[in-house]
Amino acid sequence: MNKSTGFTLLEAIVALVLFSSTAMVLLDWLNTNLITLKRIQEQHYRREATRTALTFMENINPTAQPKGTATLDTYHIEWQAELLKEPRPGRNTVGNFSVFEISLYDNHITVKTPEHNLLAQFTLRQTGFKIIHQLNDDDDF
Repeated sequence: MNKSTGFTLLEAIVALVLFSSTAMVLLDWLNTNLITLKRIQEQHYRREATRTALTFMENINPTAQPKGTATLDTYHIEWQAELLKEPRPGRNTVGNFSVFEISLYDNHITVKTPEHNLLAQFTLRQTGFKIIHQLNDDDDF
């Protein structure tokens, strides 16, 4: 009887098919994970841009600056205020009139990259104010 040692051609082909099938599955899994990672990074970048814009807009008075642009680090912020409620005299916590006139705005905000790629677009409701008279010593506020 003739005993051969080593692989036959059929065994080598079966081994290559098994190896290539496993490699294709692993590469597909790796590709899916890389795509998911890229999406997560984009979402994180958008969320960071939105937070930066919200922090910046805390210091904007839409009555004084109804529209404008600003560049912060890697973000370009644009806003446009839309008046929702006409200006009215403000009141303090006791109910007396204050020195301010207040109004309500919807601020439409766009955040872009320096290359002008859109990162975030949202509406922020803000109150605007204007000092309508100075506080005197005899005023009861």
